[in-house]
Amino acid sequence: MPQNKLNPTNPDHLTYIHAPLDIAVLGGIRLEGLDRMRVTLKVAVFSEDGVMGQALRHNLDLYNDNQVEKLIRKIAERLEIGTSVTAAILSTLTDGLEQYRLTTLEQLATAGDQYKRKLLTPDEIVIAKEYLCAPNLMERTKEDIGKTGVIGEADNRLLMYLIFTSRKRNNPLHIISLGSSGIGKTHLQEKVSALIPQEDKLEITTLSGNAFYYFGQQELKHKLILIEDPIVLVYSVAITRMC
Repeated sequence: MPQNKLNPTNPDHLTYIHAPLDIAVLGGIRLEGLDRMRVTLKVAVFSEDGVMGQALRHNLDLYNDNQVEKLIRKIAERLEIGTSVTAAILSTLTDGLEQYRLTTLEQLATAGDQYKRKLLTPDEIVIAKEYLCAPNLMERTKEDIGKTGVIGEADNRLLMYLIFTSRKRNNPLHIISLGSSGIGKTHLQEKVSALIPQEDKLEITTLSGNAFYYFGQQELKHKLILIEDPIVLVYSVAITRMC
C-alpha cells in the first residue's frame, strides 16, 4: 500500500501507513456528526516485512486536543517515537479521514438520488383504490403475486409481501427465513422484493456490527432492508428511527 495515504478498502478497518507508524482505524468512523471524529486506533511501528511489534490501542476524538496530546505522549513513551513526528502523522491522518468521510457521504447522496420516488397519477390512484376496496383482497393479492412468476409457496409469498409492505407503518414487522441450502429462500426473496419500489429497499449481502453507524439518522426510515446470510436469510423492514 502506498505510504501516507489512507486505505479505505475495508470501511471497518481503515489503514494508514506513514513511516515510522502503521495505524489502523478499528471499526471505521461514523459518517454523521461532522463536529467530531471519534475513532479507535491501533498504532504500531511500521515494518516493511509486515511483522508488527508492540501495538498500542487507544480510543479518542481526533478533534479533541487534550485527547490527541495524551495519545501523542503514550506513543512517544511506548513506541519511542518523537512527539513532533507523531503529531504531524496524526494531523495528516485526521485530514485523510475527513476527506474519506466527505467523499463517502457524497457517494451515499448520489446513490440515494439514483432512484426517484414515483408519484401516482390521478387515474392510477383511482385504480389502486378500486383494487384495495374490492372483496377478497388477500386472495386476489396472493393470486397476483403468483402471476409475477412466484410459483408455489402461496402462503409464504403472501406473508412475505405483507411483511415487506409493513415498512410504511410505525411498528414494522420482520421476517427470518430458515432452511437448508438450495430450497429456494433466495429465489422467493428476489421475486417478492421485486414487487417493492427500488427506492424503498436496500439489499445487503453481509452486515457487520458497526454497519448501521454509517447511515444517517433518517436514512433507513420506512425502508425495506434485505440482509442475506449464507445460512439464514434475514429480512428486516422499515427502521422507523435510528438512535
